[in-house]
Amino acid sequence: MELIHGKLKKWGNSFGLVVPVEVVNKNNLKENSDVVYSLQSSKVSTGKDLMNLGKNLGLDKKLKNLDTQEALRKIDEVFSSD
Repeated sequence: MELIHGKLKKWGNSFGLVVPVEVVNKNNLKENSDVVYSLQSSKVSTGKDLMNLGKNLGLDKKLKNLDTQEALRKIDEVFSSD
């Protein structure tokens, strides 16, 4: 399983997620391949949400000793690097 960061894009009357070509190639995906995905909003409303998001992004050790604002900045860096 891979953790992919992306943005939701408008596609007709629906929305779509773009899968990076590196992930497509690594997993030998083709057009119409069946995939399973799980969504998690990057919206954080509590300290616990923040730590869970950091853990899911593999940042839990980096966020451990930071104040909330600095931790949010670190998480924003991950999402803005897309």
